[in-house]
Amino acid sequence: MNPWIPILAGVGAVALVAIVCVTVALRRRNIHHWFLPFLRQELTRRRRGDQETVDLLLCIADHFEPSWGEPSDEVADARVSAWTEGYPRLFASFRDSDGRPPRHTFFYPIDQYVPRHVDAIAELCRRGYGEVEIHLHHDGDTAEGLERTLRTFTATFAERHGLLGRHPDGSPAFGFVHGNWALDNSRPDGRWCGVDNELEVLRRCGCYADFTMPSAPDPTQTKTINSIYYASGCPHRRKSHDSGVRVGIASSPPPRGLMMVQGPLRLWWPRGSRGPRIENGCLQKGQAPTMARLLQWMRADVHVPTRPDWLFVKLHTHGATEANQRVLLGSAMVDFHAGLARFAATNPRFRFHYVTAREMYNLAKAAEAGWTGPVAGALDFTVVSPSAKTALAHAVREECAE
Repeated sequence: MNPWIPILAGVGAVALVAIVCVTVALRRRNIHHWFLPFLRQELTRRRRGDQETVDLLLCIADHFEPSWGEPSDEVADARVSAWTEGYPRLFASFRDSDGRPPRHTFFYPIDQYVPRHVDAIAELCRRGYGEVEIHLHHDGDTAEGLERTLRTFTATFAERHGLLGRHPDGSPAFGFVHGNWALDNSRPDGRWCGVDNELEVLRRCGCYADFTMPSAPDPTQTKTINSIYYASGCPHRRKSHDSGVRVGIASSPPPRGLMMVQGPLRLWWPRGSRGPRIENGCLQKGQAPTMARLLQWMRADVHVPTRPDWLFVKLHTHGATEANQRVLLGSAMVDFHAGLARFAATNPRFRFHYVTAREMYNLAKAAEAGWTGPVAGALDFTVVSPSAKTALAHAVREECAE
């Protein structure tokens, strides 16, 4: 018998066991949904030269839930007060490359609507510290029920609270984050949504973009990662946003497409750790912002092809809870903002910009349209801000009075 046969058989057995172990490990954390696209991106990602200018567009999408866990009114009120009082005190002195302070996007859950909480956050935003958008948890819903809910609360947010931007036709515009990550009924068990054609309902009700992804390690994670793209809803089909048309590639957007703005999703091996970690852009207890993580967010290389110098970094958090407040409203975040400022001061080709979800969408649309100007000039490119809408209405009233 050939002496190599048992050796090769042994090697084959070891390789098979290794493949099985890796497959099990990937499936345990649902990495198999996006592992191959991640490898493909890593192999094809363009390395940026030291002399290239980079504009970092930083957005924090907060699934802001003061009523999480059904707390008492006193606890929920205190969660909101911690933000309205603490955010200006901690961050008012920081400025980005355009001279603007850190800006937070509060995706407020309309299924947990408390008017006084929305009023308090709205006042913080009017002081220049962010904007409010729409967040929703629902289960066993229908397209008709979802549309009714969205139209009711977009009107409430716009008319009662003076929130939400405006589309060019003047109608309310909102960014969206889905509760429990189950956008477009994407959970394998069908829970926490119920609406297969949710993307179309969102678009019809005025949604300009969805900011739910990434959801890893949740099984709702899409195979499309580290991208800004258009997805089109499809009746009787779940998870239509699993793939789509990348913004800036097609000559024109799909007529019924809804923009998906994804945050970073990578595998990396932090120094001193025992194994690789999923970097999903989450800020919470145990996942504080650091300059080392910033490097990973930038390596995800989320951009629009027509403006490769603009790096879109959309992070997410559940910032209302006490444990996460200690990160978002604590020394870790203060140190991160200080680190950003130092890095920009010592790297003249690096600029950073604090943007809201709406502004990030506008910048993606500007890049798609071939905008060659500065970041600051495109923040209201398509969807104007609540303050711009209010100023326009005031100017119209004054003109009519004359």
